[in-house]
Amino acid sequence: MPELPEVEVVRRGLTAHAAGRRISGVQVFHDRAVRRHIEGPADFQAVLTGHRIDELRRRGKYLWFALDDGDAVLAHLGMSGQFRVGTPGGAVHPHLRVRFTFDDGGPDLDFLDQRTFGGMQFVPGGAELPDPIAHIALDPLDPDFDRDLTIARLRAKRTEVKRALLDQTVVSGVGNIYADESLWRVKLHYARPTGGLTKAVAGGLLNAATEVMQDALAAGGTSFDSLYVNVNGESGYFDRSLHAYGRENEPCDRCGTPIRRDPFMNRSSFFCPVCQRPPRGR
Repeated sequence: MPELPEVEVVRRGLTAHAAGRRISGVQVFHDRAVRRHIEGPADFQAVLTGHRIDELRRRGKYLWFALDDGDAVLAHLGMSGQFRVGTPGGAVHPHLRVRFTFDDGGPDLDFLDQRTFGGMQFVPGGAELPDPIAHIALDPLDPDFDRDLTIARLRAKRTEVKRALLDQTVVSGVGNIYADESLWRVKLHYARPTGGLTKAVAGGLLNAATEVMQDALAAGGTSFDSLYVNVNGESGYFDRSLHAYGRENEPCDRCGTPIRRDPFMNRSSFFCPVCQRPPRGR
């Protein structure tokens, strides 16, 4: 699933191609893509027509179109959602779910989603921050991010450190890939109890998460398959720089020990068993 760097890459691409343009029409090709818009697809199409997209904003893994009247279109990419800029009236892609057309006659904006786990909804008055994501914490790349508050939240959790790092009410934008990479950088095992973290260790982990996501953003995100691309259909290449995630049995870049994979929350955790010593009892 796309994490903060991938969503930020998409947001920047949408800013270049959609900000300032007025929507002349919306076509919903698959009802599931707007399932959170309770008034239904026809209303979704009607309520957006005529509005200008003023700005593209993001919090964590969510992004939204801030509209000219203070309303918003909130979007989540899910596992395979893609915004793609295309030729006006271009061919209908097999995974096309929603198409936006504009009154300037320029390129359409298509939302593709092979697995249909992503989607969009209209949020009245949501231009500043849509209500459905108001509970989500700020992410480390947000200019208003409060590092000290986040350190306190991390240490107050009574759980394992990776679970806390993935908790979007503690810090947003960090998913499985960047959690593993951040923990590898600071030599922390994913099951280390948060209650035992010092301020310095928790701060170092947040610094690592910030750095790894900045590095990934500079590389255009992480692409393991064709399901994550930017608005021009191009893949990111941060997967070439991963030290832990997806590298089971490959040598640790720091000590040479084979990277290990453990089951974790219906997913996996990748770590070095020497550099990232497990806590006692594991």
